[in-house]
Amino acid sequence: MDYKAVFVALEEVCDESLDALCAPPDLPYAAAAQRLVNTIVQVQEHGRALLPVVTGFAAVFHHYDFEPETPANGYRTLVKVLQSCLLHIIDKTRYVATSCHGAFFRAEHNACELEAYCGALCQLRALMYLAQRLLHDNGHGQLISLQDGELSRRFVREYASMHKACFYGRCLGFQFSATLRPFLQSVVISMVSYGETYGKQQSSLGIAALSLLTSGKYVLDPEQRGAEFERITQNLDLQFWKSFWNLTESGLVTGFTRITSNPVNVNLALTLPPVQLRLPLTSDPRLSTPVSPPVAHTGPGPVYARLISHEFREGHDTEELLAYSDMEANPLALNMVSSWSQKKARSPWLMIHFHGGGFVAQTSKSHEYYLRSWSKALKVPILSVDYSLSPEAPFPRALEECFYAYCWALKNAHLLGSTAERVCLAGDSAGGNLCITVSMKAVSMGIRVPDGIMAAYPATLLTIDASPSRLLTLIDPLLPLGVLAKCLNAYAGVTCKGLQPVVGSGTLGALGRDTATLLSDLGWGASNWLQSFLDPARSRSPSRPPPTLALSTPPGRSASERILRSDGGGGGGEGGDYPDGFQPMRSECLAFVLQSSCPVIKNPFVSPLLAPNELLKGLPPVHIVASALDALLDDSVMFARKLRDMGQPVTLTIAEDLPHGFLSLSQLTKETEVASDLCVARIREVFLKRDPPSNLRQRPTGVYP
Repeated sequence: MDYKAVFVALEEVCDESLDALCAPPDLPYAAAAQRLVNTIVQVQEHGRALLPVVTGFAAVFHHYDFEPETPANGYRTLVKVLQSCLLHIIDKTRYVATSCHGAFFRAEHNACELEAYCGALCQLRALMYLAQRLLHDNGHGQLISLQDGELSRRFVREYASMHKACFYGRCLGFQFSATLRPFLQSVVISMVSYGETYGKQQSSLGIAALSLLTSGKYVLDPEQRGAEFERITQNLDLQFWKSFWNLTESGLVTGFTRITSNPVNVNLALTLPPVQLRLPLTSDPRLSTPVSPPVAHTGPGPVYARLISHEFREGHDTEELLAYSDMEANPLALNMVSSWSQKKARSPWLMIHFHGGGFVAQTSKSHEYYLRSWSKALKVPILSVDYSLSPEAPFPRALEECFYAYCWALKNAHLLGSTAERVCLAGDSAGGNLCITVSMKAVSMGIRVPDGIMAAYPATLLTIDASPSRLLTLIDPLLPLGVLAKCLNAYAGVTCKGLQPVVGSGTLGALGRDTATLLSDLGWGASNWLQSFLDPARSRSPSRPPPTLALSTPPGRSASERILRSDGGGGGGEGGDYPDGFQPMRSECLAFVLQSSCPVIKNPFVSPLLAPNELLKGLPPVHIVASALDALLDDSVMFARKLRDMGQPVTLTIAEDLPHGFLSLSQLTKETEVASDLCVARIREVFLKRDPPSNLRQRPTGVYP
C-alpha cells in the first residue's frame, strides 16, 4: 500500500471515529470515550507531522539501495515499520468508529489498545527524526556513521533514556509476519518469567513453581510484561542471555527437533585434535604452508564439529573418521550407518557451516533442524563447527578454530563423504561473519579459498555505530541494542557487567535451572496467549486498576496522559534532534550500553566492513541473504556495495517481514521456511558454478515485487 494512501486513510478514519464518539453526549463509558478521543487526536497530530518526513525519505530511498532491483536499506525499513504501525491503528480506529455504539463494545479494552499503539507511534516518530539527522549528517549514499563518533554517541544516549516497553506489551511484534507474533509473545513471556527469578536462591522445584506462577501474570498484563522486558534487556548481564539462549541446547529440545526434522543417516559429533596441518599454496601447489591449531587465550586445544549427511556415503564408516567421534556417546549414528543405509559415492560438494548466536551462545545442535533439511535438499554432507564462545574465549579464538576446521575439512574431505570439488561456507549472523573472515584468512595465507559464501544476515560491523536500520534495536524484541552491545563487547574481549541479579548470590544455581522449567514457561505462555485471544475479557486482571507506564513525566498526570503526551520528555535526549514541542517518552530505568573504544572491534577480521580492499580482493562469490526488518540490514547492504564497487562478485537477497535469526525459526512458519529455501538456492548456485558477475544486475528471486 502506498504510504500516501496510508496517511489519507489514517486521517479519514480518525475523523470518522471522532464524529462517532463526540456525537452522543450520554455514552455510558464517558471516561473511556474521552480517552479514545484524546488518543485519536494525538494520532492525528503524529500522522500530520510524519507525512512530510516520510515524503522526504521516499525522495532519496534509491540512493541507498544496493541496486535498483533490490530496493532495501534502513530508511525503507523504518518507513515500512511505521506503515505497519499505522495500518494497525487504522484497523483499530475503524473498529471504534463502526462499533462504539454497540452493546458489546469494550471501551476500556479499545482505549488501552489505541493508547498502546499511539505510544508506539510517538516513539517511531522519534526514530524517524533521528534517521533524518543520520540522513543529513552522513555522506551521500552512506548508511553507517563510520567516521562521526558523535552521531553514534547520540544514538546510544537516546537508546539509554528512551521508553521502549510499549513495543513489548500490546504492540509486540506488530512489524513482523502475523504468524510469528504468537511465538514472539511466548518467548517474551518465558524470558521475563526467567528474568524475574534470575539469581534468586531457590531449589529447582521452587524456581519451577515460581516461574509457572509468574508467567501467567505477564499474559494477563501486557503493560507489566513490556516494562519487565525493557528492564531485563537493558540491564541484566550476559550470563543471563547465554543461559536463556542455550535453552535450545537441551536434550529435550534437540530430541524433539530430531523427531520433527528430516531424518539423516549420518550425525556424528567429531573432535579434531590440535595437530599442525600443511596445505598447498594456490600460487604453486608444489609448495605448502603450515596451519597451526588454535592457540589464542587457552593454548592449543581440539576443535569440535558435527558431520550431518542425509545420505550415507563412502568414507562415513571408515575407522579413520570414527576415531574422531565418541561412538560410545553416539551409538545411534553407527547403528544407522552400518545397518540401515546403502552406501553412495562421495559427493563432489562439501558445505562447511558456522552457526550464529552472537559469538556467545548456541552450537550446531541449535541449528540442526535446518541443516538436516539443507543436507537433504542439496544432497551434500555438512560439517558444522562448534567453535568456542565468548566471553570465555574472545576473538580470535573462534576465528582460529573455524579456520582450522576449514583446513582440516579440505585435507580430510574423503572422510566426510566428499571429493571437495566445490566447497561452500555457510553461516548466519555471527556465523556469517566467520564465513567471511575465514575466507579472508585463507586469502592472506595463500591457500585455497572456498568456491562461494552464503551469509545470512551477517554481522559485518561489530561497532555500535549508528545506521537507520540499527535504530530498530530500540524496538526489536530479538535484537535490542543493550544485548547486541554485550555480545559484541564479549567477542572483542571487553568486560561489561550488567546489573546484579535480584539476589547477589546463587547466580550459578539460577544458571543451572532445569530446562523443563523454561519449556513449561513457553508452553504456559502460548496456552494462555491462545486463551486470552479467544476470550479478550481476560486480557486484564479485574482485580487491579489499569497499569501505568513508568515514564519521566511531571507528577499529577494521568496514565493516559503519560502515554499520549509527547512534549514533556524528561532528560537524556538531544534537543536538536526533535522539532519544538515534541519529545519521545522517557524511561525511568536508564540502560547502560558500553560503547567500547577497544581497537579490536575495528580489526578487519572482526569487522570485515572495515577491511582494506587488499584483504577482500581474493574473496569468492558472496551471496548475502538479509531480512528487510533486521537491525543489521544496513551492514549487509553496505558490505555488498563495498564488494560490488571493488568488482567482487556479490548478490543480495531480501526476505520480507522476518526478524534477525529467521533460520532458527524455519520450522515455525511458511515465511521462515521460504526464507530458508532462499539460502538453499544461493548455496546451490555456488555448487553449480553460477558465479554472479561483479556488475550484477539480475533480479534475485524472492525479493521485493
